[in-house]
Formats: sequence, structure tokens, C-alpha cells
Amino acid sequence: MRPLLLSVLVIGAAVAAVASRPSTAQPATAAGAKAPAATSSTAAAAALAAGVTGPARDKALLPFEHDARTQLNYVPMVRAGVPLEELAEPQKAQAMSLLRSGLSESGYATARSIIAHEDILREIEKGQGVANYMRRQPGLYYTAIFGTPAADAVWGWRFEGHHLSVNVTHAGKDGDIVAPLFFGSNPAKVLSGPSLGLRILAAEEDEARALMALFSADQKARVVIAPETTNDIVTTNKPKAEIAQFDGVAAGAMSAPQKAQLRKLVEMYAARFPEAQRKSQLARIEKAGFDKMHFAWAGSLEVGKKHYYRVHGPTVLIEYDNSQNDANHIHSMWRDLEHDYGGDLLRKHLAAVKH
Repeated sequence: MRPLLLSVLVIGAAVAAVASRPSTAQPATAAGAKAPAATSSTAAAAALAAGVTGPARDKALLPFEHDARTQLNYVPMVRAGVPLEELAEPQKAQAMSLLRSGLSESGYATARSIIAHEDILREIEKGQGVANYMRRQPGLYYTAIFGTPAADAVWGWRFEGHHLSVNVTHAGKDGDIVAPLFFGSNPAKVLSGPSLGLRILAAEEDEARALMALFSADQKARVVIAPETTNDIVTTNKPKAEIAQFDGVAAGAMSAPQKAQLRKLVEMYAARFPEAQRKSQLARIEKAGFDKMHFAWAGSLEVGKKHYYRVHGPTVLIEYDNSQNDANHIHSMWRDLEHDYGGDLLRKHLAAVKH
């Protein structure tokens, strides 16, 4: 990380201000409303860049070389970009259209649910007597555009807030690269109130448990790599995701039903992406060899206890953790080991184009 001293000072003051203010109403475009029609990220970003004005414009439009472009965060904090609560309604809609351009229809629906979940979490923490519960706000999701949006140019954008980080790099004619992509949920399962039983990321747990149920005792002994979790995903928010070795059991050593369930799990995560990205990610996994994909688990096998898993292959790392808040708090991340934040594809594009 390369935090700036000024940013640290601003963040401290802003967080204190957030804790003392009244609740911000959830943007109608963020959840509970019809999803905007899918459009290209270039068109969506250009529309927002043209529409945002004043101080919000200074926050939203940043140089491509800005340090924040390759530093995601999934905790509640003041971050680079402009929050929804500081945008006029037309620009809120434009920001949500930009988010929609970086996700599938189902991925966008989940993102809206994650934003709306802040209202639930705020009420839970208020009831628990948490002093700074007011930091849980649907209006505190930030949009940043890095560089100038154009179809043939290099630029990027991020939509990010608590438990949601969508990072997109546009590499000229090679188009969009959507990675890293983070979805989280706290609570993972709502235990009381009007939303009792709600599980935003249910499939992420259930499909992995379905795979674990298919393993023999001997296989489980190799799949489970640690008796306890690290209390988060291993790579956290590091700009470059690196795990030194492939742990667990490789798809090539699995039975046909086991391999089919692993593939179902991977495709469930890939379904968060727009169709072109989904196809590209899955094609690269197949080209590198699906049999090289490894599945590993840590922590308890008992439902409701701390657990973690990852799917790790030559091109991708998927991590999931449910450890915090008594194992009722999910973090999940798709890392593209070649193309995060543009990666190799961006470097090749920049090398081929005179600047």
C-alpha cells in the first residue's frame, strides 16, 4: 500500500463526521429499483464524466496513474472517488449504469443487495450499541474514473464501498478487464427482523459444501489444509495476489462428479461478470487446463463455524472466507492472476502503442 499522509488525515476527519450524521436514504437506483439497461463501460463512464460537476467532479475524475487505481478496499472507509450521497440524482443513475456495465444482470442484482445490506447492518449495530454504527450507509459507495474514457484508450474505473469492489481496466482495442472483483456480506445470514433468513451469498457457501460432501475421508484429509482460518481471505486487498503453491486437491485427481461440482462452483463465481468477460475467463481457465485447478479448505466443516476455501489455478484465484462475527460474515474475491488491474494485457497494449 502507498497511502498518502493527506489522505489519512482526511479519512480520519471524514469518518468522525459520518459517525455523527443522520442516516442517508438509500439511492433508489442502488437497490429496489429496476436495473438500468446494460451499456458499454466507455459510454457509461463518458456520460458520468460529462455530467458530474463541481467538487464531485474533482473527486470522481482521477489520473490513470493514481495510486488508488490498484488499491482496493472492502472495509467501511473514505476512499478515492465520489460517494453516491454527494451526487445529484441524474449522476447517481449514471454511476449505477457504470456499475451495471461491469457486471452481469445477476451480478448487478447481487451488488445492489450488498449496498442495501448496509441498512440492515446499521440497525443490527445500533441495537448492539456500536458507537459508530452510522458509518453503515448505502450512500457511501464511491465511483472513481481513472483517465479519460474512450474506446481506443487506456483508462479504468472502480465502484467500491463496504463489501463491494468492482475494478475495471479498459485496455484499448482489447476492451475491458473486470478484476479484481470482491463481494461480501455481513451478516451472511440475517438472524432477526424483517429480512430474517436472508443470505445474499448463499450459493458461494452451499456449492462449496456440496463439493466437500462428495469427497472421501482420504480426499478430505488432503483438501483441508488447516484446522483454523486466518480470519479473512489470505491475499486480503494486496495489489498483487500471490499464493506460493497450489494446495488441496487438483481437479485432475477428482472423480467426474467431483470435477463437475468444482466446475459448477467456478462458473457460479464467473456468472458475476458480463457475458464477454465470463466467456473469456472460463476459456482461459480451460486453455491453461481445468485439471490444474486446485480446491482447498480451512477451518471447520460444520455449518455455522469458521471456514474458508479457495479455488486456485494458473490464471485465477477465488477465495472465500466466513470467519468474522462468529462465522456470519462473508468475504469473497475473484483475482485474475494475469490481468488484475489490466496486468499482462495492459502491459502488452502499452508496449504496442506509442505514447
